[in-house]
Amino acid sequence: MTDAYDPGQDGAKMSFREDMSYGDYLGLDMILAAQKPLSDAHDEMLFIIQHQTSELWMRLALHELSAVRDCLGGGDARPAFKMLARVSRIFEQLNGAWDVLRTMTPSDYTTFREQLGASSGFQSHQYRLIEFMLGNRNEAMMRVHEHRADLLGLLEAELARPTIYHLALRTLETELDVRFAPEVYRMRAPHAADDAVTQAWTRVYREPERHWTLYELAEKLMDLEDYFRRWRFNHVTTVERVIGFKRGTGGTSGVKYLRRMLEVELFPELWNMRGGL
Repeated sequence: MTDAYDPGQDGAKMSFREDMSYGDYLGLDMILAAQKPLSDAHDEMLFIIQHQTSELWMRLALHELSAVRDCLGGGDARPAFKMLARVSRIFEQLNGAWDVLRTMTPSDYTTFREQLGASSGFQSHQYRLIEFMLGNRNEAMMRVHEHRADLLGLLEAELARPTIYHLALRTLETELDVRFAPEVYRMRAPHAADDAVTQAWTRVYREPERHWTLYELAEKLMDLEDYFRRWRFNHVTTVERVIGFKRGTGGTSGVKYLRRMLEVELFPELWNMRGGL
């Protein structure tokens, strides 16, 4: 029988009385103490952790998207490609989270649903910021956050900045020497498809070798919206599987509301131009 392996004998640091440890660096005491179920229901812990981890992934997505905006605004799209690819992978992780949540049955959910009160993922300010950054700006959604001046301020500040798609279109204008109508760049409303923008992207896709940077930028945006759409689809499927067509805890129509969100297109011209190639 061999002796138990001691990593300290190979040089691993084993004492952290005076040095920062893994848990110190990550703030694990605070993170792991943040799960506070309000019932004795077994599945409430799953529900809390799934949503908390989703918010952490969204925080990283916002970090990456902010850097994307800086790159595009600075006139160099290429460094943004890796960040956009990373955000797509983040949404892949968010998609996978629904698979875990779907192990919760309707019977499981009813054991603690009343404890949620009127709280709902519909109220996530980080999700709202992501939508606003990408171009789906709906001022009506801000009313959910009126009780928090700090969160409302974050959203108002976002509405004052160009969206990531705005900056992509500015890059498109510069590279192709075209100009789009001012309404293409409206700040406080969802982006609407524009024929001139569709024609410009069509030019890029007809000659990708000539416009490679724009071509790659467009495909990275498409990847992102592809994963974003899958996330929305998995969301509505999970909700229907768990609560059917009941109203959401936050008062929305539940599945009906989520199905309506499936119709939203962040970058409509990039979808529309494909049929004309």
